[in-house]
Amino acid sequence: MSPPPPPPSLTGPADLPAQLAGAGWAVLDAAGLRMLAGLAAMPAGWAALWQALPPDPHLRDGGRYRRRRHGCFVIDGAQVQAAPHRAHWQPVEYNALHGGIERWFEPLPPELPADPAWTRLLLALAEVAASMHGPARWFVEAHAFRIDTAGAGAIGRPTPEGAHRDGVDLVAVLLVDRHNVKGGETRVFDARGPQGVRFTLHEPWSVLLLDDARVIHETTPIQPLDPAQPAWRDTLVLTLRRGGFQGPGAA
Repeated sequence: MSPPPPPPSLTGPADLPAQLAGAGWAVLDAAGLRMLAGLAAMPAGWAALWQALPPDPHLRDGGRYRRRRHGCFVIDGAQVQAAPHRAHWQPVEYNALHGGIERWFEPLPPELPADPAWTRLLLALAEVAASMHGPARWFVEAHAFRIDTAGAGAIGRPTPEGAHRDGVDLVAVLLVDRHNVKGGETRVFDARGPQGVRFTLHEPWSVLLLDDARVIHETTPIQPLDPAQPAWRDTLVLTLRRGGFQGPGAA
């Protein structure tokens, strides 16, 4: 049995541009994320919204372990606007399992985009993306995920498509909660070679930031620590892309 991965190496907000430029990825702890977004605390009610996520109806591996909601936003300067609800779409070259199909999910709970903290979070991530790629109009997709172990085999798969890129400019994976879980190890690899790192996010509201053009990523399956009790891993994944949302025929 291989030893458990070490905790992630943490980056402070002031060092974030250098870390992303050098490695293509960075992890901020919850305090770092709050500092980045200018928040005294993460909103107390956000995590409870993950309790009501509907099942993902599009899993092609036949699983029943994923629940999710989806929303889209456009950031133009200091303005964040909700975009009309749309399907989530990825090309096959980025998602061999679910690519090439329009996947419609239930929209995000309205409490999230209505919260001023949501706007601050998105604007902060837009600043990170601009530090990497220059100023732009950013097209944001937000995914609220719950991976649980209630299905057959008591295994949940955060990334059933395997190690992948998302076809965007910046990916932010925020850990919302881990409950009664073992596994869920994050792995980040250089897209040009075998170099990589592995670690497990444990702290609620810690965040993994990825330069999607330079690295690929995956998260290993989860299992319950106590098989008699429910187990889940909740995340909020935010992607920022220049030029428009992905879709059939998109650039």
